[in-house]
Amino acid sequence: MSSVIAVLPKLEDARKISGILERRGIRVAALCPTAAMALNKAHELECGVVICSWRISDMHYTQLAQYLPEYFDLLLLAPESEARSAPPGTMLLTYPVRPGDLAGTVEMMLVQLERRLKKSRVKPPKRTQKEQNYINNAKMVLMERNRMTEEEAFRYIQKSSMDSGTNMVETAQMILLLLYDS
Repeated sequence: MSSVIAVLPKLEDARKISGILERRGIRVAALCPTAAMALNKAHELECGVVICSWRISDMHYTQLAQYLPEYFDLLLLAPESEARSAPPGTMLLTYPVRPGDLAGTVEMMLVQLERRLKKSRVKPPKRTQKEQNYINNAKMVLMERNRMTEEEAFRYIQKSSMDSGTNMVETAQMILLLLYDS
């Protein structure tokens, strides 16, 4: 489950942000006055968003972003002057921050994180060298006998695999058996 961590030097500001988010149904896991505390909390959690002020006492926000675990993203709150010097790709909101913008941005970031996390869990296992050789050999045979390009041969194996409901390795093995038996 995604979590939100607010890192602001004044805890009263962090409480205000927490109140805004919790009214929208977004749970705030921690309010931290320092980046070190936020990093400790982030390493205890699965994924989430760290809302960070551009000015924190123990490190620069770019360092905090660099040290965050893989499935945590940073939302920077900064004045317009600091926003211009933020690294490309940094998600940020400029002061004054409107409550609706804050909640909407955090919701969007959490949805993107959940998708990224789900996608990483669904990845199929990597093929072994032997399995990859079956596919490569089937492609080579198709390229030689049917005058296909490598891409066409791959697509043929892929489509045959989907049509027959087998994985690509099994399909490649069937192609090799059929072509060598004939």
